[in-house]
Amino acid sequence: MVAYQDFVALCQSTDSEDRGRAAHLAAKAYLGHHGPADEHAALYAALIGFLDDPSVRVRGALAYGLLHAAEAPRPVLLALLHDSPVIARAVVQYSPALVDADLMSLIPKADEAMRHAIAMREHLSARVAAALIATADRTLTLRLVERSDVAVPAQVLARLAADDGLQDAEIRGALLSRADLPPSARLRLVGAVVEALRGTRLVCGAVPANRLDRLLRDAADTALTGIGEVEAAAGREPYAAELVDTEKVSTRVMLHALVQGHVLFFADCLAELSQVPRDKVFTLLEFGSRSALNALLVRCGLGEAVRNLLCRLIFYARAADLADDLAGRHFVVTALTEELIAEHRGHLPAELEEAFAYLSEQNVILARRAAKGVMSAFAGTTQASLPAAALAPEHRLALPAA
Repeated sequence: MVAYQDFVALCQSTDSEDRGRAAHLAAKAYLGHHGPADEHAALYAALIGFLDDPSVRVRGALAYGLLHAAEAPRPVLLALLHDSPVIARAVVQYSPALVDADLMSLIPKADEAMRHAIAMREHLSARVAAALIATADRTLTLRLVERSDVAVPAQVLARLAADDGLQDAEIRGALLSRADLPPSARLRLVGAVVEALRGTRLVCGAVPANRLDRLLRDAADTALTGIGEVEAAAGREPYAAELVDTEKVSTRVMLHALVQGHVLFFADCLAELSQVPRDKVFTLLEFGSRSALNALLVRCGLGEAVRNLLCRLIFYARAADLADDLAGRHFVVTALTEELIAEHRGHLPAELEEAFAYLSEQNVILARRAAKGVMSAFAGTTQASLPAAALAPEHRLALPAA
């Protein structure tokens, strides 16, 4: 405890350290006061008086005493917000008593250090985050986008993806790591990643051009349908509608969605193309007869050959877990490819050329993946050594000494 006379002595001291101690004591006493109202008013008046102290040390001690208290007096805090930069930044970064309106009025006139102090607050609203990003400070934008606890308006994220995300790899990576990134923006950034990989010297030098094109196209298709699957599972339909409106849903995309087990996205695409309710489409995909499925695909505007192929794939998908079973995918793609060749005797109609090219690509990709899985499983289950081939003496090579 400090007696009133001692407190007055500290306040009137010529030493700024003593006056700073008095300011800190007054702040703590005000926040912890539970006595008569006139005592509380006297403590409040003392706080106001310390605002006029000529020493930054004294005003800083006052700010430090009030810094983390939600019940700190707003007039004192607002005065400290316009104090020396070191005090103002501390208050704006740590004080929970400040509201969005206080921060929004500061941002247009704030310097870089003050904006970064605002961005480091424990809690930031989407409105304040958007205002900070609008200042076009790259470092500040990256810091905010990397904070998953800060909500950023969807339109702001979409704008960042369309502008900075296409050119700046760090911002692109931070945007892609956010769960709230709009699906259309995520797809745009995936396209930017594909192009960046295509232009990377290390990648181009390690993978032949034709194979690289196939790998990147497959990855882009998987990203497109995978994003759609997440959106469909969450009950958000505009993604599929946007793809249909922009004519990005091709026969290849629908085949890829089914082969990858992204059935929810496939159903969303059919619902948009056919203008049939989503629930009815699900029922037809799960239980519909071949004629019912054919009627649905007719409403989607698909040709006879493509309809026949999709119906076969749908029936295969009912019997196999294509989402998780890599070997099942390989079997289905191989079976479809062989059926097409046998049915058309090697002369496929032009309508099926895109689909057949896709199935042929997938056959190679899935065969590679399935082979890797088989070899790793074999290596993990056998301890026996493989027999080496025995060579006759005349076939042995005499290698020169190094």
